[in-house]
Amino acid sequence: MRRLILIICFFSQSFIALSQTWEAGVSAGAAGYMGDLQPVKPYKFTDPVFGGLIKRNFNGHWSAKLGIMRGAIQGDDAKSRNAYQIDRNLHFRTALTELSLQAELNLFNYLPGGLPGFGSRRFSPYIFAGAAAISFNPVADYNGSEIELRPLQTEGVDYKKNALSAVYGAGVKYNLKGNWNIIGEIGYRTAFTDYLDDVSGRYQDFAANPPASPVTPDLSDRSLSQSGAPGVQRGDFRPRDTYMFTAISLTYTFVSFKCPTF
Repeated sequence: MRRLILIICFFSQSFIALSQTWEAGVSAGAAGYMGDLQPVKPYKFTDPVFGGLIKRNFNGHWSAKLGIMRGAIQGDDAKSRNAYQIDRNLHFRTALTELSLQAELNLFNYLPGGLPGFGSRRFSPYIFAGAAAISFNPVADYNGSEIELRPLQTEGVDYKKNALSAVYGAGVKYNLKGNWNIIGEIGYRTAFTDYLDDVSGRYQDFAANPPASPVTPDLSDRSLSQSGAPGVQRGDFRPRDTYMFTAISLTYTFVSFKCPTF
């Protein structure tokens, strides 16, 4: 009877542990951007990104993840092959911090932590979706110095440095050994702002509307042919910018359970 109780306890506690495990780790990868200064290359990554995550694995298929990522994105018309962009001659860089909450769905029954399960796999592709809060602050080079663009209101808009974004993507998980896992993913974010790059609408008429700063006209219109006439299209008129992360994560799964001793 004692042996039977121990066996029942072991299996029941094992499955409880499998359904309620915590996971934590660090991430490193690259960041990219799609928007008014880079509208056509969803695979263009330009800057490093680093972060960390805490995850709750509910079972072999579903998880919830809280993550933080810190990186940068940039765009430069001078590096484009498009004649209009080259003539427009705008550029920007911004540090970007993201705090996200995501739901993950493993396509296979993936059970991290080194504990066996019926039908479980040591690897699984997965998809994820969620929401994030981001902070950003675009800057540009001007006369040998770096200058913040938002206070200048280059399009006459006083936009905020914080926004929400929709998160979505896919990846692959692999259990290296025991509690250690390696995860690779690529994720896209649709930001609920069109000013990650400080570009959105039309050139302003600064004769009719005084600029926020004496240097605002210079940084609003940097076109090589001086074609930025008031009312002329400056951005691509799409309502939102997009940014993306690709990252490799190393995580550790915390699993603990106790059976009574006799």
